[in-house]
Amino acid sequence: MDKVINRKDLAFFALGGLGEVGKNMYCLQYDNQIFVIDSGVLFPDEHLLGVDYVIPDFEYLKQNQEKIVGLFITHAHEDHIGGIPYLLKQVKIPKIYAAGISVDLIQSKLMEFKDIDPIQIIEFKSYYTYKFKEIEVSFIRLNHSIPDSFAFVFKTPYGTVVHTGDFKIDLTPVGPQAEYEKLAKIGSEGVLLLTADSTNALVPGFTESERKIGDSIKELFSHIKGRAIVATFASNIYRVSQIIEASVINKRKVVVFGRSMAKTIEIGQQVGYIKPPKGTIIEPEDVVNYKPEEITLLCTGSQGEPLAALSRIAGGTHRQIKLIPGDTIIFSSSPIPGNQEGVNKTINLLIKNGCNVITHSPLTDTHTSGHASQGELKLIQALLKPKYFLPVHGEYRMQRVHADLAISCGVKPENAFVLENGDVFCINERGARIAGHVHSGEVYIDGNQIGDVSGSIIRERKVLSEDGLFSLIITISPDKKILPIEPQVVSRGFIYMKDSEALTKKIVDLASKFINNEMNKVKVVNLNILKYNVQEYLAKVIYDETDRKPMILAVFMVLK
Repeated sequence: MDKVINRKDLAFFALGGLGEVGKNMYCLQYDNQIFVIDSGVLFPDEHLLGVDYVIPDFEYLKQNQEKIVGLFITHAHEDHIGGIPYLLKQVKIPKIYAAGISVDLIQSKLMEFKDIDPIQIIEFKSYYTYKFKEIEVSFIRLNHSIPDSFAFVFKTPYGTVVHTGDFKIDLTPVGPQAEYEKLAKIGSEGVLLLTADSTNALVPGFTESERKIGDSIKELFSHIKGRAIVATFASNIYRVSQIIEASVINKRKVVVFGRSMAKTIEIGQQVGYIKPPKGTIIEPEDVVNYKPEEITLLCTGSQGEPLAALSRIAGGTHRQIKLIPGDTIIFSSSPIPGNQEGVNKTINLLIKNGCNVITHSPLTDTHTSGHASQGELKLIQALLKPKYFLPVHGEYRMQRVHADLAISCGVKPENAFVLENGDVFCINERGARIAGHVHSGEVYIDGNQIGDVSGSIIRERKVLSEDGLFSLIITISPDKKILPIEPQVVSRGFIYMKDSEALTKKIVDLASKFINNEMNKVKVVNLNILKYNVQEYLAKVIYDETDRKPMILAVFMVLK
C-alpha cells in the first residue's frame, strides 16, 4: 500500500471524514513521517442496529506505525476525539498534541479505558511551533461551538498546507477571538494546499454568532413561568455556559442530568469556561426544596437518543424527574440528519404530558451551527488564496459544492479535488496528482468490542427487526431416516402462533414431506447438507405464503 506514496511525495489522505459527517481522521505524510489529524467516531444511523460507534479502519496506520510523528487534535468534539481510545488499542502513537479543554476531555475519556497504556499528551498554545524533519507545525485559533478549536499550519519543502478543522467566522464570539491576522499573513506568504470543513457548504450566507444565541436564550428564559428543561449537546460548552448564565439572571437553580453533561460541566469549571456562582448547581434530590419557576433542568437527549436523560424523562422512566404539566422544554440544538424521527417521538411524548416544547425558530433562536456557511468559506478562500484545494469533513454533495465555491474564488478547476476516504493526493516538484489509494474502511464498535460486528451480522439484525425469526425444531433419526415426532415451530416477531395455526400446520407438513423425500434420496444422511436444504426450502415456502423473509433456522434434535 505504501508504494502509492513515494518518500519525497507530500501526501494527504483521509481514513475517515470524506463522504460523511463524522469519524474524522486525516493524514499528512512526507519523508517517512505521518502526521495524524484527529481520531473521531461516527454515530450510527438506524440501519446499523446495535452498533454504538463507527470508527475508521486503522490498518494503514498499523502497517506504518513506525512513521507516525503524533496525533494532532483540532478540537474536542466526539467526531474528532471519540476514536482515540480505540486507536491507541491498535496503533502505537508516540504523542498526542492538543490544546486547552481538549486535553482535559481526552484525559477524562482515556480514564474510562483501563486497558490502554499511558500516553504523553502535549498541550500546545496558539503561538507554539514544533519542528520535525523538514516539517514545521504551527496553530491558528478559530471559533467553533467548543472552546480551543484550532487550524493547523504545516510548512513543508513544497509549500504551506493549512487544515482548518471545524470552524465558523464569528465576529462576536462567546470565547476568545479567532486569529484572523494569522490567516491573512499566511495567505500573503502563499498557501500551497487548503483542506477545509465542508459541513455547511450547502448553506448560503453567514452562520449566526454564538453570542446572539446567548441573548435569545436569556430573553426566552425571562418569559418561562414554570420549570425550564433544556436539552443540548454535552460537548457544546459555550451553549451550556449560556444556559447556566440565563438561569442565574432569572434566579433559577440548575440541576444537571446525563453523565456526559455532568462531565462537561465539571471540566468546563476546572478550565474556567463555565463560571456559575456558588450554589447555582444543585443536586437532583434538592429539587423538591424549590418552586418550579426556580429550577432549570439541563440534560442530554436533544437528538432523541433512547437512553439519554430527556428521552427517559419524556417516557416517564427517569428515576428522579417526573414531568409536570406546564414544564417548558427547550431543544437547543437542531436534529442531526437521521435523528428527526427520534426527536419527533420525544416531542410528542412531552406534549402529551402537557409540556410546552420550544425548538429552533426565528422567534426563539436556541441553536446556531458551529460550522462556516458559504459566505465564510469564501472569506477563508479570499484570505488564504490556496493553489490547491481539498474539501473535507462532509458528505459528497457538501464537498462538491465547497469545491465549486473555491473555484468561484479563484482556485483553478483542475486544482480543486473531491476525494473519497483512502484516496491519496500527492504533491512533489512535478506538480499534484491523485496517486492511488490506501486501505480505508469502517469498523463497528458494539459494546467494548472492536470490529466484532461484521456486515453479515448487521444484515441479520436488520432481518430480525423487520421480518422476525422462524425456527423449526426437528427431531430426527438419520440412521432410520424417520422423523419420530412432528417438527415444532418457534416464531419470534414473524407470526403470532395462536392466530396462524393453519399456516403453521401447512408449513410443518410441507417441511416434513420435504425432509422425508430428501432422506430417501441418499444412502447416508448428511445433516449439514439437509439443514441447508431445509432452510432454503422453508424460505421459499414462507415467502410464497406470506410475502415476507424472516430469518430461518432449522435445528436438529438427533436420535440414534
